[in-house]
Amino acid sequence: MPFPVHRLRRLRRTERLRGLVRETRITPDAMIYPIFVGPGKGVRKEISSMPGQFNLSIDRAVEVAREAEKLGVGGLLLFGLPLHKDETGSDAADESGIVQSALRAIRQNVSDLALITDVCLCEYTSHGHCGVLKHREVDNDSTLKILSESAVSHVRAGADMVAPSDMMDGRVGAIRGALDREGFSNTPIMAYSAKYASAFYGPFRTAADCAPQFGDRRGYQMDPPNVREAMREIALDIQEGADIVMVKPALPYLDIISRARRLYNVPIAGYQVSGEYSMIEAAAKAGWIDRDRTIMETLTSIKRAGADILITYYAFELAKSL
Repeated sequence: MPFPVHRLRRLRRTERLRGLVRETRITPDAMIYPIFVGPGKGVRKEISSMPGQFNLSIDRAVEVAREAEKLGVGGLLLFGLPLHKDETGSDAADESGIVQSALRAIRQNVSDLALITDVCLCEYTSHGHCGVLKHREVDNDSTLKILSESAVSHVRAGADMVAPSDMMDGRVGAIRGALDREGFSNTPIMAYSAKYASAFYGPFRTAADCAPQFGDRRGYQMDPPNVREAMREIALDIQEGADIVMVKPALPYLDIISRARRLYNVPIAGYQVSGEYSMIEAAAKAGWIDRDRTIMETLTSIKRAGADILITYYAFELAKSL
């Protein structure tokens, strides 16, 4: 057809027209808000590396959960900040541990909100690694038992879903088996399936006080240049029983989300991690970017790449504005 017939700008002319034909939409019920829960009472301590985010005591976490329910946010992802740490991260599976106690308190006050727990040992070990050490290396198989016990204890305390983030081989199958044996066959697992050894985790490690005391996590987290390996990790997690798979970080790995979306017919979560959040905040504070537009643009790109679920520290802010 001659040029004047097809003018694609016609449907971009006003916000209402753009809204009618928008292909990718962000809604509060598809977002998960991560929170950091620690000891004490009345604690709402701003995280120095993540302006606008806080370490919370359990009573303050309950307040956040109530707000999340009111705003229609899909769920909370709980990270625990234990009072005590040891070599094996034993507090992770303690029935009276910080996450378990927080779950019970929130569950007493909130009914219409998905409570999801991070299952890992890095916040609980004195050395900061994600598993049990043998000869200064993380021992995969001995770590699985503690991870499984931790996941079961979370579900007993009220978790709707568990999210193993440790990147041990076989951990999804081990947790699935443990949950099924305890009568929790209906509890889903959201696996951190393609979790890369990323520089974008720095602010989180300040928030959760979980930086490794020696070495790094590249022996178990994924090597950033690898794509095919990520697809193998996702395939194995699905085989072992993962109900949702996650790509972390999200923005530097949009190609991984897109590839996974084409290959696998399961829900995919994209985690906009602490470094992504803190970069936006720092650049906006310096006046270099339009903060609100950058938030929407980055999250839209994650959704557009194929993520069904957005894990983001902007969940509350977006729920209010949307």
